[in-house]
Amino acid sequence: MGTYNKIMQFFWLATGIVTIIGVTYLGYTEGFERWSGYYIFGVFAILLFFIRRFMMKRMVKHEEFLKNKDNTQQKK
Repeated sequence: MGTYNKIMQFFWLATGIVTIIGVTYLGYTEGFERWSGYYIFGVFAILLFFIRRFMMKRMVKHEEFLKNKDNTQQKK
């Protein structure tokens, strides 16, 4: 599951970067009045990257906590 999470995390980062670059290119060629609203999709994808990263770190800490909790209960 960890590999899947890392792949999806970088998928969102790549999607956000490609979207922002694409919108910037289209903005220069066709005018920013038409394409400026599409930046929100790139920003949203990068936001999802950071949310997934935060949640993965939180999940690892929680799993360690549960593991330590089980080890201390078994010693008693």
